[in-house]
Amino acid sequence: LYTGDRIVVLNSLFCDYEPGDVVVANAYNAQLNETLVKRVIATEGQRVDIDYDTGTVYVDGTPLEEDYIKEAMKVPNYGEGVNHVTVPEGCIFVMGDNRNDSADSRYPSIGIIDTRSVIGRAVMVLFPFQDFTLL
Repeated sequence: LYTGDRIVVLNSLFCDYEPGDVVVANAYNAQLNETLVKRVIATEGQRVDIDYDTGTVYVDGTPLEEDYIKEAMKVPNYGEGVNHVTVPEGCIFVMGDNRNDSADSRYPSIGIIDTRSVIGRAVMVLFPFQDFTLL
């Protein structure tokens, strides 16, 4: 997704979130006044471990295959942040696909997202028309 893309979002009342989903959420638990569009990495009860030396994200000990990542992940400028955690009940751990320029669950002021702050699941890019695709 790119800045300016218009996406169709399925209301959170009709969603169960799964790893790999792209979600839109309010950052209520942060000092940010932003709406986030991020990929679900893990859901409640799952363990997330991030190894910056290898650029690998593990969920429950299994490395994620992330063919949508375009460059090697580096340690963020705010430090390693939240990178070894078990996701609490009713929450999701999210990361941006542009890992080196993403304020996401690793960012201490955002952290793990309560599913009550999720607006919904992104299902397609609608505009610009040449980028129309299902997510």
